Amino acid sequence: MTKIGFDNDKYLKMQSEHIRERINKFGGKLYLEFGGKIFDDFHASRVLPGFLPDSKMKMLLQLKDEAEMIIAICANDIEKSKVRGDIGITYDLDVLRLMDIYNGFGLLICGVVLTQFNNQPSAIAFEEKLKGLGIKVYRHYKIENYPSDIPLIVSDVGYGKNDYIETSRSLVVVTAPGPGSGKMAVCLSQLYQEHRRGIKSGYAKFETFPIWNLPLKHPVNLAYEAATTDLNDVNMIDPFHLEAYGKTTVNYNRDIEVFPVLNAIFEQIYGTSPYKSPTDMGVNMAGNCIIDDEVTKEASKQEVIRRYYKVLVKLKNGEKVNNEKLNLELIMKQLQITPEYRKCVEPALRKSEDTSMPATAIELNDGTIITGKTSNLLGASSALLLNALKYIAGINESIDLVSPAVIEPIQDLKVNHLGNRNPRLHTDEVLIALSISAATNPTAEMAMQAIQGLNGCEMHSSVILSEVDLHTLKRLGINVTCEPTREKKSFYYK
Repeated sequence: MTKIGFDNDKYLKMQSEHIRERINKFGGKLYLEFGGKIFDDFHASRVLPGFLPDSKMKMLLQLKDEAEMIIAICANDIEKSKVRGDIGITYDLDVLRLMDIYNGFGLLICGVVLTQFNNQPSAIAFEEKLKGLGIKVYRHYKIENYPSDIPLIVSDVGYGKNDYIETSRSLVVVTAPGPGSGKMAVCLSQLYQEHRRGIKSGYAKFETFPIWNLPLKHPVNLAYEAATTDLNDVNMIDPFHLEAYGKTTVNYNRDIEVFPVLNAIFEQIYGTSPYKSPTDMGVNMAGNCIIDDEVTKEASKQEVIRRYYKVLVKLKNGEKVNNEKLNLELIMKQLQITPEYRKCVEPALRKSEDTSMPATAIELNDGTIITGKTSNLLGASSALLLNALKYIAGINESIDLVSPAVIEPIQDLKVNHLGNRNPRLHTDEVLIALSISAATNPTAEMAMQAIQGLNGCEMHSSVILSEVDLHTLKRLGINVTCEPTREKKSFYYK
């Protein structure tokens, strides 16, 4: 059983109540810049065990009758066909995906905003596509010298030039497919437009990380730095909050750098700023819901190491990672850990050395280490899954869960009919074989029932795994790392 360090029920209640308080502070209407992932925040669930990937969505659903959604996408990202690294689809396609998901949860979507619009051909084509689907589309234009020329920004030829977004509810959540989409600018443009119309509204920012009321070098906050090394985000003490209140809080460099400008924009719109610091703008209550600090510290250390291995694999694959490796090594040094701190690393490497073949190891939720080796029938990851399921289900390790008589026809199909040069079963294939066996084999059925016990386990491979295996293991909830080594010399590694 995975140790819990975070009270999710408390979070849902406290977070929704705090957002309602902020709505009331501004007279009944709030634009909430919503950073990060709303319904699939696996980073948060890994570093705050007990936090569910869809916790933020569940929190929003408590405010569903008061909320509506705006999705912002930068027109330049559409033109460049920018891709989300985690799910491998372009930002414009992700907008459609997000709308399907929000609609599925019953959330009201009032439209899509094309930010930094400058008649980019791909953006215009996407706009027409959205309109054809019956979706309201708004254009927000690039403002010269943004954000430094405040008189220009807060004027009829700045924010005033943008399309005004018609909204009807007290909470307007502004979200996006990824960072740099212009969420904050959309919020501020709406504040300006509504102020001109005599509508009182306010702005707040929702970011789970860094957690403002944890220490600067707390592992949870360092894990956030590790997750954003590609953005050059750095956690910092909020100097504005310290000066205004004499209290030490944590924010990150981009919010701190932009705050003087943001504050001046507020003053230009309202006459006075409602906030004294970047921390004031935030509404995140996650830090108040940690119930076991040691559990979150340990989980965060594991996350940093996972991020490190991910960058090593990127380097091996020839991807550009700038200073990510050096930054992650610095974070690990601050945490006083090395890659070997991850308990499944050494057993996987030892098994590989003993067999002279690729090998894997998994740390189960009770701390037990199980290994898997490569054979003629199974890849190391597939063997590992079967071995782990046997242990979880209490099945004797000498028993074959899937008979060779079931595996061999699958191999024949792969090699002789589908043109695959690798006869060994991938993880998805071995799970299908196991499910077929479960129809007639009670022992295999026991193993199938044990699959949920793999969720949250830690796994390491002595070689870079195929995308097929990585995808399957991720869907099982297993946290995987790989040595930056290929099983064989190839350029198109599958």
